[in-house]
Amino acid sequence: MTLSQKQIEQERMNSVVEQIRLAQKKNKAEIKKVEADREEIMDDFKNNVRIKTDTYAGMMETGLTVRQQQQLLQERENSWKNATQRLEVLEKLEKKPYFARIDFTEKGNGEKESVYIGLGSFADSPDHFLVYDWRAPISSIYYDGNLGEVNYQTPEGEQTVDLTLKRQFMVEDGVIVTLFDTDETVGDQMLLEVLDESSDTKMKSIVTTIQREQNKIIRDTDSELLFVQGAAGSGKTSAVLQRVAYLLYRYRGNLSSSQVVLFSPNQLFNDYIDQVLPELGEQNMVQMTYYQYAQRRVPKIHVETLQERFEEDNHPLQRKLNALKSSLALFKATQQYGDILNQSHMRFRDIKFNGEVFFSKKKIKAIYYSFNANYNLRNRLDATKERLIKMLNSKIDVIAKTDEVQEAIQNLSREELMALYDGQPREFGNADKEMKFLARRYVMNQLRPIQRKIMKNQFLSINKQFVHFIKNVPALVDLKKYDLTDENWSNAAQDTINRLKNHKLSMADVTIYLYLYDLITGKRGETEIRHVFIDEIQDYSPYQLAYLKFGFPRAKFTMLGDLNQAIFTKENSRTLLDELSTMFDSEKTNVVQLTKSYRSTKQITDFTKEVLIGGEAVTSFQRNGELPTITVDADESRLLKDVMMQLHRNDAEKLTTAIIGKSLKECEALTEALKQNGMQVTLIKTENQRLVPGTIVVPAYLAKGLEFDAVIMWNANRDNYHDENERQLVYTICSRAMHRLNIFAAKELTPLMSRIDPTLYEML
Repeated sequence: MTLSQKQIEQERMNSVVEQIRLAQKKNKAEIKKVEADREEIMDDFKNNVRIKTDTYAGMMETGLTVRQQQQLLQERENSWKNATQRLEVLEKLEKKPYFARIDFTEKGNGEKESVYIGLGSFADSPDHFLVYDWRAPISSIYYDGNLGEVNYQTPEGEQTVDLTLKRQFMVEDGVIVTLFDTDETVGDQMLLEVLDESSDTKMKSIVTTIQREQNKIIRDTDSELLFVQGAAGSGKTSAVLQRVAYLLYRYRGNLSSSQVVLFSPNQLFNDYIDQVLPELGEQNMVQMTYYQYAQRRVPKIHVETLQERFEEDNHPLQRKLNALKSSLALFKATQQYGDILNQSHMRFRDIKFNGEVFFSKKKIKAIYYSFNANYNLRNRLDATKERLIKMLNSKIDVIAKTDEVQEAIQNLSREELMALYDGQPREFGNADKEMKFLARRYVMNQLRPIQRKIMKNQFLSINKQFVHFIKNVPALVDLKKYDLTDENWSNAAQDTINRLKNHKLSMADVTIYLYLYDLITGKRGETEIRHVFIDEIQDYSPYQLAYLKFGFPRAKFTMLGDLNQAIFTKENSRTLLDELSTMFDSEKTNVVQLTKSYRSTKQITDFTKEVLIGGEAVTSFQRNGELPTITVDADESRLLKDVMMQLHRNDAEKLTTAIIGKSLKECEALTEALKQNGMQVTLIKTENQRLVPGTIVVPAYLAKGLEFDAVIMWNANRDNYHDENERQLVYTICSRAMHRLNIFAAKELTPLMSRIDPTLYEML
């Protein structure tokens, strides 16, 4: 009896699993040995190292012994870390050794090769790989190539092969559930299997379903700017996380996770994705929101939160002001202002000591502008600090000779005197020299707060400087281009100044504030960071992006988002690509567009994209489901009952549901009403909360980037959603749904849905 292909493949998989289990045993034995060695070194250190400090030679011997012990411990620590990381990979491979196979012959070589691709590499001998890591150069054949001639990149250059088989496996606990051969990157059957699964409170890594266009994103190593415009649910976020894993693999030893930064839309999203990289065998990169990045730099100022930003009054004049404050033109004007400060207008503060002026701002200003005109702001500041420290030192000698100081030393306790000696050898020659030493040390200790103020640039007044800049913007930018008058700006400037007096700043203002401070102090940015990823790019302004480019001067940037979901920047997001083209070398910029949405069923995607007018392209994946429903009730009490009925249906079908409202206030009232009616729901009030299993109620601005089995859009009526600027918000809400979308409205449905083809939904 001939064995079927599935049986043959299962026999191979059984053999590989057996080898993996043997490797696990070896790894566990190695970990135990390393742990024992570590304990032995620690015991040896405690028992045998004698601290000798009586002679210089003894100190040297002690130092060398301690250093040797530290090196031995570090070696064992590295060995333990590598072995435990390897064991984690092996444990994952045991359950699912690989998910794909490719057969090919190299050009000029008639011998056929079979390569199996999995989450990590596994070899039973140094040159015999049973499984190749999905990030290995050869694995790109699977993601990029159709059957026939395929080119792929290797460290030695481009290689060409003839691809004859592409096979995919669905595996559970080492057992092949199904296999199929395909000419596609990932066959529809495999995608459907994965996409039909329920959502979770954590994002999963799905390297098995990487599509060809996503693979281009993952393996791009040349671009200074990789810009990904992706429809909602197109896999852009998972592709970018897999890109991080690929880069850490590709540049192992030269790139660590601490040199990679991800700016995400909110802390909820950070929590949602925090398991993806560990699942891929990598440590998480630095994750933060732009708000966190700004707030940590100005701890004494309250920076506008997501909620405040979303709920602010965005009237036409305010939109024009925001357009200017967010512009690249204002960023360049800030640079120009920095050049002006080299000649004049720098604001200073007195340095005071015990309530009296020690260095006057007039004197500091004279010093600051006394240096050569070629000095830049950084050099000018450093030279000023150096001059002030010299002046401080000369004043120390003068003050040390005063009768007050001499008397103060006479009155010091024994402990205070010992502190002044600070372990210094007491070989002074005579009493006068000893008194001179003690007096100088005493005065230095007294005046140390002044030294700290000098070193921390506390003679600069960033607040006054910011106010001066804001007031003088009309001299640097043509307000007419933004349809603004001098009076409009003057009133807005005064509003900003009043907010600053109350220790508050908007997100737009705080970015200007930080950039100005960095220019004045000569901050060079975080040069150790090599890659910066920015998600939901459509909610960033050109000014913010230019500032981030300035803040990470040696980094390559990957920016991804959906211009159809610009909640905060609205229509200004349309010019984003044009603005970016002026910041980055066009030769080193790569723009990738992902138009196919995989998250939602065809019915939800087709409905959702109809909300948009002139939006970016969106095409649906052929995964069928039920039509979205719209329910319009006479009042909110009836609406609440219908929503509860829908929740009961979703719970019965084990669907995780998110009820998405417009504002936090609305969500709070809804949550209270549902709980009073016995429903178990969790309100997501802040971005610092964790996603929890079960039904959640969440305001729209916190739902970005997340996905749920079922979405209930709460009260999508005319009162709530009537402004054309809210189209993108409605699109964002609806596109969170994977399997079911139910829209509820009181009295009258939002006019933003009036143009949707009635055949695309069911009216209840």
